[in-house]
Amino acid sequence: MPANISLAEKYNTPVPRYTSYPTVPYWKQGIDADAWKNSFIKSFTEGNPKEGISLYIHLPFCESLCTYCGCTKRITTNHAVENEYIDAVLAEWRIYRNLMPSPPVIRELHLGGGTPTFFSPANLGRLVEGLLKNAVLHPQYSSSLEGHPNNTRRDHLDVLYGLGFRRVSYGVQDLNIEVQRLIHRIQSFENVQKATADAREAGFTSVNFDLIYGLPGQNAERLDRTIRHSLTLAPDRVAFYSYAHVPQVSCNQRLIDEKLLPPPSEKLRLYQQGRRLFTDHGYTDIGMDHFSIPGDELYVAWMGGRLHRNFMGYTVQKSSLLLGLGMSAISDIADAYAQNSKSLKDYFRTVGADRLPVTKGVFLLEEDKVFRRHILDIACKGTTTIDPRWTSTFNEWTLPLLHDLEKDGLVSVQGNDIRLTAAGNPFLRHLCKAFDLRLLRSEQIKTGATL
Repeated sequence: MPANISLAEKYNTPVPRYTSYPTVPYWKQGIDADAWKNSFIKSFTEGNPKEGISLYIHLPFCESLCTYCGCTKRITTNHAVENEYIDAVLAEWRIYRNLMPSPPVIRELHLGGGTPTFFSPANLGRLVEGLLKNAVLHPQYSSSLEGHPNNTRRDHLDVLYGLGFRRVSYGVQDLNIEVQRLIHRIQSFENVQKATADAREAGFTSVNFDLIYGLPGQNAERLDRTIRHSLTLAPDRVAFYSYAHVPQVSCNQRLIDEKLLPPPSEKLRLYQQGRRLFTDHGYTDIGMDHFSIPGDELYVAWMGGRLHRNFMGYTVQKSSLLLGLGMSAISDIADAYAQNSKSLKDYFRTVGADRLPVTKGVFLLEEDKVFRRHILDIACKGTTTIDPRWTSTFNEWTLPLLHDLEKDGLVSVQGNDIRLTAAGNPFLRHLCKAFDLRLLRSEQIKTGATL
């Protein structure tokens, strides 16, 4: 068996995507709402005028269930929910606005889901106008949305373009009808082609595709067809995600026949095949499953060492305050994380009572902040340097894993300087895991190595 295939089997373990640290499993239920408010006010006061804040709006509704999806969503064809939900999001925003000692400077706005284009153009317009009312736009302000090729219409794009949106990400996933049937996501190449053309004709300057490898029924031939067809439309970026099969977390994934999933060795081949196709077509691997054309702002930020990562994924907008609005939305305010209620009924009730709907979260220790910085540096730059003040902790927990990764040729360790190698790109998250002290300690406890 080739060495790289054996590595795929060795590292075939679930690893977080590290859009936060500590990761969500180590957050606590019942976060102190008053302490959260105080931390928010502190973070806003320190960061708002200069950095601005990022806004993520979770729009959870979808008309049909995709069995691969791990997002928090609500399946319905009843569009009467649109107005009630937008009213609730704007009410939550007003609660935060009342905590702000000055008008917010908005640096970034992203509509995610679910399916944001489930909502009508008029309602999306009402939502965005309500969020931006009496706010200040940062000089580097940008806004983006996730779109479904089957229901993103030209009037959606025209309305949002008029409100400053310039980037759209389409969930393409796979273009083979055999795979689409297995994941209950039927969309034709013609729909993707039209949605892409509509976005560019509307004035959008960045059109991105999400593709997934490791789906049931995928093989080399089918993935080749998906990627080559997708690249004929010249997306500015491609997010090439690994399918994470976690039926114990996402109950809809229980509908997938596990016997149809590619084994670890084949999954690595699919990744390598995709990566080769992207680079052969002029895309650059900027890390953590993302590929970009030269000249795209994400590529420029990566080249300049200015890439940032948060719950929206990779971004060029570096802000210490990310505020998530909507059911299950997650916020990052530098000293703490919090997630809103995952129950739509509870979300409506709490916001309606003029209370913040945060239900779980974590306040960061100094150690958390230090090792979060290492994880961010690795995810965004592929390198980090250990703070000498934390050498003993580093030596106890992180260094043993780094030595294992180094033996496999995935990382270079030179004193306090850590650098990912080219061979380590597919295993970037495993390098991040070496700095995940909470996960490492919990794993040691589970093996009985410590009390």
